Amino acid sequence: MPSDTPLMPRPWKTRLALPCVAFGLLLLAWELLARFAGWSTDVFPGPLKVFASMGELIANGTLLKHTVASLFRVTLGFYLAVLGGIPLGIMLGRWQNARLLINPMIQFLRPISPLAWIPLAMLWFGIGDKPAVFLIFLSSFFPIVVSTTATVSAINPIYFQVGANFNFTRWEMITRVIVPAMIPGTITALRISVTIAWLVVVAAEMIAVQSGLGYLILDSRNALRMDYVMDGMIVIGLIGLLLDYFMRRLGRIESAGWHN
Repeated sequence: MPSDTPLMPRPWKTRLALPCVAFGLLLLAWELLARFAGWSTDVFPGPLKVFASMGELIANGTLLKHTVASLFRVTLGFYLAVLGGIPLGIMLGRWQNARLLINPMIQFLRPISPLAWIPLAMLWFGIGDKPAVFLIFLSSFFPIVVSTTATVSAINPIYFQVGANFNFTRWEMITRVIVPAMIPGTITALRISVTIAWLVVVAAEMIAVQSGLGYLILDSRNALRMDYVMDGMIVIGLIGLLLDYFMRRLGRIESAGWHN
């Protein structure tokens, strides 16, 4: 019979061991497929060759250079989206007239894929960091605005009445009522947005720039170095895991800080 007992947190050793087992099985399946699928190692290299080539890229500094370039673009574009999206979301969630005026335009632009903006971004900003940063900004801005708007709109009106009774200024209303209430929903939106931004930067770097992990993958494919291609894919996945981990940690720290 199903139990109503809540799930207990797993020991840290278990939480570490289970993912290691999963990745170990993935590596085993990868090695077996590379050995017995009948493909050439130039087309589908095994893990040993890929990790050896990753050592080469690390030793000559290529991997670090491209990784730093991608992280710089994601960080700049994401921060710009946060600085613009959260205040706009608070305004739309708090003031109905602003929401009626601006929200239809947000909903019109939001479904357009950031990749559809690539021709315009290249025409407006040329080749380099600017078009990639612009695309990352677009990919993060709209999810942040929509999530912040929904979170602020759902705040219980009683909290605002209490703030008014204490004669809170507009700034105090934002910092002492709105921000603590919106943190959980906003952190979730930031986790999703930073993941989307990391996906978009790789696509943008295949077209608009000459550095970054996306460029490394494209250049390696043109040189028929599939091991370098897989190295880039592995680094993208690892950094994606780290970004998600840091966002989850940030959510816990911020929630604890505001509640204290």
